[in-house]
Amino acid sequence: MITRGWKPGLVGEVVRAHGAYYAREWSFPAFFEAKVAREMGDFLARLADRDALFSAWDNETFLGALTIDGTDPALEPHLAHLRWFIMTDAARGRGIGRQLVQAGMDHLRRHDFASCYLTTFAGLDAARRLYEQAGFTLTHEAEAESWGTAVREQLFTWRR
Repeated sequence: MITRGWKPGLVGEVVRAHGAYYAREWSFPAFFEAKVAREMGDFLARLADRDALFSAWDNETFLGALTIDGTDPALEPHLAHLRWFIMTDAARGRGIGRQLVQAGMDHLRRHDFASCYLTTFAGLDAARRLYEQAGFTLTHEAEAESWGTAVREQLFTWRR
């Protein structure tokens, strides 16, 4: 079941899922988990109507999440940032990620965002397919270490 909004423990679930997956599959250091926790905590403190925090659950079991950050003070008012998209191992391949992305896209359209961007890195092919199917296009790619380890960082952009 997809839900919208904060619920107790959700940020912890999202941070844990990011930390566990990216350490196991990509050898990301503690720096990355701390970055997710810090930035998501900052987001939660300013959560507003133009923002959206979607999560997927099987009863009380966390399956995944996706965030639309529509009030980042560093961004123009018409621009949003898709962030913290993660699926647990138990949820992968079940279409739940597609449902989360669709919920995010519906939110962008409902709130009249002109554009949305996301940052990811090369190698996350299943997520990339979902982004491209939703209308995002790769607009920039370069080596970077902003995630705590060297990756081929990618910028995807959606325009209304």
